[in-house]
Amino acid sequence: MSPVALFLFFMVAVLLALPISTTLGLTAILPKILDSTFPASPEMVIRAMLAGVDSFPILAVPMFILSGIIMARGGISKKLFNVFTYFIGNKTAGLPMAVVMTCLFYGAISGSGPATAAAVGSMTIPLLVNLGYDKVFSTALVAVAGGLGVIIPPSIPFIFYGMASGASVGALFIAGVLPGLLIGACLMGYAYYYCKKKGEDKVKIMENYNALRSQGFITVFKESFWALLAPIIILGSIYSGVASPTEAAVISVYYAFFVSLFIYKSLKFNQIIKIFVEGVATYAPILFIIAAALGFARVLTLMQVPQAIAMAITSTFTSKVAVLIIINVFLLLVGMVMDTTPAILILTPILLPIVTAFGVDPVHFGVIMVVNLAIGFVTPPIGINLFVTSSFTGVPVADIAKSAMPFIFMFIIALIFITFVPAISLALL
Repeated sequence: MSPVALFLFFMVAVLLALPISTTLGLTAILPKILDSTFPASPEMVIRAMLAGVDSFPILAVPMFILSGIIMARGGISKKLFNVFTYFIGNKTAGLPMAVVMTCLFYGAISGSGPATAAAVGSMTIPLLVNLGYDKVFSTALVAVAGGLGVIIPPSIPFIFYGMASGASVGALFIAGVLPGLLIGACLMGYAYYYCKKKGEDKVKIMENYNALRSQGFITVFKESFWALLAPIIILGSIYSGVASPTEAAVISVYYAFFVSLFIYKSLKFNQIIKIFVEGVATYAPILFIIAAALGFARVLTLMQVPQAIAMAITSTFTSKVAVLIIINVFLLLVGMVMDTTPAILILTPILLPIVTAFGVDPVHFGVIMVVNLAIGFVTPPIGINLFVTSSFTGVPVADIAKSAMPFIFMFIIALIFITFVPAISLALL
């Protein structure tokens, strides 16, 4: 079976909306079914799947997912939003900017784009609407800003990229800091432009702002302190060498439980079982996708697809700039039709040798790949953040996608700088 026919089968299955794990698994065993001489038997594919998920670094993923769920149930996002609103809530676009800042900080707790969009959006969108902001604009803002959750460390996609590439997960986490801040600044820039052009209900905004200020800085800071401390503890333990990313993920779970149960008291002990059930329900499909993607990647290796694609690109394009442009466009398209996890696990072994041949640092390329795929969170037809925010606002996905286009444009501008100015990713290493 030719690689072209294999990919056509894969794309048809995706377009038919088959579960991605099922699609990857069927595609992985298809060559053996059609060609008995092909070396990858179903048994070999299954062994590759099981061996791939038997990994210590991958244990960080369910732990960060669980930590994010605990923080969401504990109302951590509201604590973060209040402290940012306290300082800039009376400025032009102050509240939309506070939403972006909250997504940045919450992303540094959960490591997940959809989790960030859900936790921040469910709390901030009703508030923004009550204060006079357009509901579609508010929903689009959260949907796009939620993508920061996979760029700001700790990032679940960075863990998968490190697993697929051999790059240091800790280095990837550090490399994601400045790009995440740059993208956040770009999103806030458009929010300022929008609010300046459309206007704001200053009376309602000032009433909300004054009510918060009346509590006093000490009260607001005390309520937000433990939420602000969470990313410092998680990332500080990694960068100081005290803990590996996996160990830091476990620390984050204990910290989230401690803060939510005993300090904020926003969780009850009888809710713990439900949280664990939700964590398992969230991670189990991801685990199947990971396993199937690793089996599929093994088949592609046996078919020598990475070498063929590398040869095709390097023989057609001879400059580093052209190669990076082509790969960026390709990744943007992939992000529209494929989830982040299988995209990283399948494409990293294919694309990484190409860019390293042109002198691109593997860590820098990891940031480029994750930023590209983060844009896929808000681009149809997959656009998981579009569906997440639509589910609790009732705004049609098409309307959110349309309103998100200017934000996506700012995201892409940041991507261009990140791609062609490596220092943005590597300066802190």
